[in-house]
Amino acid sequence: MRTYLTLSLSFGFIALSFVLVFATTAITATTAAYARDQVAIVGSSTVFPFSATAAERFGRTTSFKTPVVEATGSGGGIKLFCAGIGLQHPDIVNASRRMKKSEYDRCTRNNITMTELIIGFDGIVIAHAKSAPPLRLTTRQIYLATAKYVPDPRHPCRRDWCEPILNPYITWQDIAPNLPPTKIEILGPPPTSGTRDAFQELAMEGGAKTFPHIKAYQATNKARYKSLVHTMREDGAWIDSGENDNLMVSKLAANPNAVGIFGFSFLDQNADKIQGTPINNIAPTFEAIADGRYKISRSLYVYVKHAHIGVVSGIREYLRELTSERAFGGEGYLLDKGLIPLSSDKRRHYRKNTEDLARFSL
Repeated sequence: MRTYLTLSLSFGFIALSFVLVFATTAITATTAAYARDQVAIVGSSTVFPFSATAAERFGRTTSFKTPVVEATGSGGGIKLFCAGIGLQHPDIVNASRRMKKSEYDRCTRNNITMTELIIGFDGIVIAHAKSAPPLRLTTRQIYLATAKYVPDPRHPCRRDWCEPILNPYITWQDIAPNLPPTKIEILGPPPTSGTRDAFQELAMEGGAKTFPHIKAYQATNKARYKSLVHTMREDGAWIDSGENDNLMVSKLAANPNAVGIFGFSFLDQNADKIQGTPINNIAPTFEAIADGRYKISRSLYVYVKHAHIGVVSGIREYLRELTSERAFGGEGYLLDKGLIPLSSDKRRHYRKNTEDLARFSL
């Protein structure tokens, strides 16, 4: 049972009497007897090492208890976060993508207001074992290796049409003669992961758009476009590998023929075991992600629930630690974990949003 579920039954019984009036009144009314003294954080496995590192530092250097941070995936974490107000629900959710409109609407229906923060950037990398031969890919090749439906390689594409077929590519060399003859085996994030959402948007879409007829669908047939671009193959070449990226790193080190997809920070922290794959001739490095040359990168988000501030001990103080210069600044300790920092102006902006509890809306 997760830590943030402590005393949930007691709180739920009292809150039930007030829920038809104001959800925030319910949580405030029980502050003295039931307030949690530990911040509960869920969400992205990519953001997890940054959030957990700040939480550990916060617990060591203040009188507050160390927040509990759980890697549930961005989608799974947002679902928990938006489920309601009360001590049985998490206070903060981390996400490796922005909250979707449908998720925001669910939060709104449950009377949840929140502040949105961006703490930095992260690259999405394709990596494999150090012992494996180097691999270089283009976004088109990534699309052809991962999508369920691809243009039929036996028939040349006309400008306005390529016949889509079930992905026929078994080995990397089937896609291009300069690639290795090994079987395509990709350990990827599950559907609940923000990394998967971002990979589909940045890498798969980037590759699909090199086919003019697929690019045209984005404007003329959005349902068809999404089906061709975002549907992962289901023939065993793509393997959903859960939210534990450290476990994926171990699997890659043990299987030189497999490649894995995860955030840059895990590559950075495991450079002795795995190597990154250059995409479109740009290697996934700190500098290339920071200056925008490596295109498969995204912002990292944190959402905090307003109704829990002042009820759960330490939320504001933890956020001050997370957004301090010593943490997410240009030379902060989170950079040692692989975080790509925001500009100084952006850091000041989100630090002020944190202090003001600027209300997020979509």
